[in-house]
Amino acid sequence: MSEIANPNGTVEPWEFAGWGRANRITNLLGSTQGPSRPSHKSLLGVWRATAICGNDITSSVLYVSALCAAQAGALAPLVLLIVAGVLYLYRKVYAEVGSALPLNGGTYTVLLNTTNKRVAAAAACLTLLSYMATAVISASEAMHYAHNLWTGLDVFAATIGILGVFAFLGIIGISESAVVALGIFVFHIATLTLLTVACAFIVVRDPSMLVDNWHLPTTGSLPKALFFGFAAAMLGISGFESSANFIEEQEPGVFPKTLRNMWIAISIFNPLISLLSLGLLPLAEIQQVPPDLLARMGEVAVGRPLGLLVSTDAVLVLSGAVLTSFVGVTGLMRRMALDRCLPQFLLQENRWRGTNHWILLSFFGLCVSILLITEGRIDALAGVYTLAFLSVMALFAIGNMLLKTRRARLPRAVRAGWPTVTTALFAVLLGLVGNILLDPITLEIFEGYFAATAALVAVMFLRLEIMKVALYLSRSFVEKLNTASSWIYNAILGQMERVNQNAMVYFTKGDSLVTLNQAALYVLDNEQTSRLMVVHVYEDESQIPPDLADHLKLIDHLYPQLRIDFLAVKGVFGPELVEALSRRLRVPKNAMFIGTPGDRFPHRIDDLGGVRVIL
Repeated sequence: MSEIANPNGTVEPWEFAGWGRANRITNLLGSTQGPSRPSHKSLLGVWRATAICGNDITSSVLYVSALCAAQAGALAPLVLLIVAGVLYLYRKVYAEVGSALPLNGGTYTVLLNTTNKRVAAAAACLTLLSYMATAVISASEAMHYAHNLWTGLDVFAATIGILGVFAFLGIIGISESAVVALGIFVFHIATLTLLTVACAFIVVRDPSMLVDNWHLPTTGSLPKALFFGFAAAMLGISGFESSANFIEEQEPGVFPKTLRNMWIAISIFNPLISLLSLGLLPLAEIQQVPPDLLARMGEVAVGRPLGLLVSTDAVLVLSGAVLTSFVGVTGLMRRMALDRCLPQFLLQENRWRGTNHWILLSFFGLCVSILLITEGRIDALAGVYTLAFLSVMALFAIGNMLLKTRRARLPRAVRAGWPTVTTALFAVLLGLVGNILLDPITLEIFEGYFAATAALVAVMFLRLEIMKVALYLSRSFVEKLNTASSWIYNAILGQMERVNQNAMVYFTKGDSLVTLNQAALYVLDNEQTSRLMVVHVYEDESQIPPDLADHLKLIDHLYPQLRIDFLAVKGVFGPELVEALSRRLRVPKNAMFIGTPGDRFPHRIDDLGGVRVIL
């Protein structure tokens, strides 16, 4: 158990990473074994991508009309139109971020590239919580609808079964899952269209029920009805954030089209079906929030066959929302594992289909555990889902603002104006406050679930500190057992050294001491490593900044816990060089970062394969 002394005094081995070294590569691309072979994966087109996220957001039509009417009364269609307006603003908010940072992870990714890893991880916990609640609630509600079609169905066992089916579909592959999602989506839109036409025909023939409901007095004051109705109606856009979590699986240019298609579907069906429900059923019946409202509308308009068709559609589209959760959480958890916020074993791919089976199986296990803990009574999860979803939407708008201020030079195809982003954020915060006031107990339940989710991620952030505590405890408890203590010490120290050996790579264009110091501080604050390699790519030796090596040597001595190496690479910076250097240094591309590129930067950020923008 020797200690290492350095110029700063006597310290523990993990507190001094060693002095950095300088090296040079002059023929990087020629030294690699064979040509670079980019991976060819099947990307999603407009309709398959729309189907995956569209099933989630359009499933809200099954319940949002009744929830909104319970608070806003006959004004529910108007409130749902207002919510569609809020979603229109969010189209540009999401499109701007997606064009600047076309990477999986949604809110996590934009905050990771504009703040720090801890803030981004907190947002990711909210997204994970939202996906877990979505999967469990949607699967349970789908099986309750199925129970109406077949009374002999065991809802609890069937819920676990449907979760298992979509976990298996995820393991098979996203392309195959998207085919299933597209079939569900087409059937759902066709069913809603048929229901809308049938109900509209009846209401136009006899609008008396609509007139009677419209003239009923509003319960309480008008502002209160609109406020709480708006809060309840915000559930109607849940699922809009899903597309951003698997953006890398979409073909170029598809992402903004999925946002447009989701907005169109919600803007048409949610207000229209709410209006038609007022023309077919008494307002008092709607305000009781029946779980099968659309099925009742179908039975009133046409008869039992249409009611059964709507119930069948509900089973399918709610199952499609489960699929959306599995697809979205795969992209998010993979991104978090690449950034070392989650265990690395989650990145393992099966040889059969090349999918991340441990992510899917882990998510399936979490969903089943929630079902077992709640004994199938998932009412409390609905409130958790609402708060998590609205929090994620609010954080995404904040991420957009940070992208404008901190990464203003980052190229993007779409720009959302400040009034647009501010109004969208204010609307979501208004809905968040309204839902808390509607049911304050929900906030306490949400805090419990969030704390449990955050604890899992916190263990990864604190693993070095946990190892240090374990090391000190082992010293004190087995001090007299030198053999055992030495073995434990060396084992833990070996693990810590393996964690610290994961180098980070920073590409620098110049020798600014301030910028280089910021890069070193970023690694110290956000990464669990003791090695930073600063790379300068040059075409001619005269272009190498003259003071770069000296400045790095100074910073290396300022931070003895961080070893800073310098590497000059002859070549032209671009995706090919990044790929070759990644393989040469055995450093994944998501462990490399650059400063914010300007408008003349010749490459797209996603062409660099996950290289992070931090300065």
